[in-house]
Amino acid sequence: MNVLLIGGSGFLSGAMARLAVTAGHRVWALTRGLRPVPQGVQALVADRHDTAALEHALRGSGQTFDLCVDCIAYRSEDMRQDVRLLPGIARHLVFISTDFVFDPSQRRFPQPAEHQAFLRDESYGAHKRRCEELLLATDPGSMRWTILRPCHIYGPGSQLGCLPQHGRDPELLARLRRGEALRLVGAGYFLQQPVFAEDLARIALACPRAAGAQDRIFQAAGPDVVESRRYYGTLAELLGVGLRIEEVPVDAYRAAHPEHVSFLCHRTYDLGPLAAAGLPVPCTPLIEGLRQHVLSLGVAR
Repeated sequence: MNVLLIGGSGFLSGAMARLAVTAGHRVWALTRGLRPVPQGVQALVADRHDTAALEHALRGSGQTFDLCVDCIAYRSEDMRQDVRLLPGIARHLVFISTDFVFDPSQRRFPQPAEHQAFLRDESYGAHKRRCEELLLATDPGSMRWTILRPCHIYGPGSQLGCLPQHGRDPELLARLRRGEALRLVGAGYFLQQPVFAEDLARIALACPRAAGAQDRIFQAAGPDVVESRRYYGTLAELLGVGLRIEEVPVDAYRAAHPEHVSFLCHRTYDLGPLAAAGLPVPCTPLIEGLRQHVLSLGVAR
């Protein structure tokens, strides 16, 4: 396939680029040019906040794409660019959304993709939902689309940590090695399904060829349902150290940090719809994915 990645030099998009190149696809990455793209990827340079420059880069490539994966659309205006510029250039659009779109006070277990209780504030998840709604309300002509809502994404290229106050904490492994107590909201009892970045990339790359994935929304989560503290405990085991946790009361943290409300709930999903649609089901066990993540940081036990 001809594959276009919007945001192709970042964490998730970088994993997608490397996987796509390895699979033999021809890959283009549209970035601001501030970081190198992975080997084997052709760079298209434009700032997506400059619509004219974005259009010039896309049209100037002279290419049509079997798949476009937008890894960075966050605001409604980002999706407006996609639905205006991509039809006629891309045969299939995959939008990477988030499981934070849901109102955490009305979640179900497991949470179905069709559930209609969404956040309506100015949070990250609410903005992603507005992007979804714009795509759902638009006729993109012959361009098909798929929306993927990942749970916590981890893997080489990102920082470790899945829960406040140690989410994406660059000092996390050092803290564990020093024997520091981790301050986790609710002592880390919230359930979630972290998804390995390469597993998510495999789903995205399979969407154009899966008939059941056309114009559908899927929850994209990992195979293991774990308490968040189990994630941190696995890291401690990989380092050969103990885990100490200091509980941060949920109500007090929620009151002080309403922007983090989407973390403060159980996040569990049924992966059956992915399989039924003919898409690859994430299969990397959490312990194996975290082992690869830790090794990528140059940290040995």
